[in-house]
Amino acid sequence: MKIRYVLPVMLSFTSLANAVELHHVNVRKGTDGLDMVPLTISNAGNEELACNADFAHWYSAGIATIESGKSARLELWFDPKTGTFTILNDKRENLPIERLWCGLSRRAYATRAQITLDRTDAAEGRRAVSCGVEQDRLACR
Repeated sequence: MKIRYVLPVMLSFTSLANAVELHHVNVRKGTDGLDMVPLTISNAGNEELACNADFAHWYSAGIATIESGKSARLELWFDPKTGTFTILNDKRENLPIERLWCGLSRRAYATRAQITLDRTDAAEGRRAVSCGVEQDRLACR
């Protein structure tokens, strides 16, 4: 019975929750002002590779599966103004790459190797890496 009166009084002293206001986010589309930097990943090992890109702290996606002895070519785009590498999705929206990595398919995260991207790759207009197993982990150079 008392809680019926106490609870509303207690709630009246709490600060009002601030509502989160959602804003429209302009997503860059297309390749205007971007330089294409194709990335070739070669699998020099005996097991299939799974390659992934982290686009945000909360979003990642598989970008390639590469059989042993094969290669995959990925279209990366570089923004010379910001130094950002991106991948285009099916809507041609730019997805800025935070991290790019490959691992052995059945245990990709545990065996992962990061593939670095920098401005020298953009200046050369391409990037090629070869991945193979070293001490039960993947190494990409």
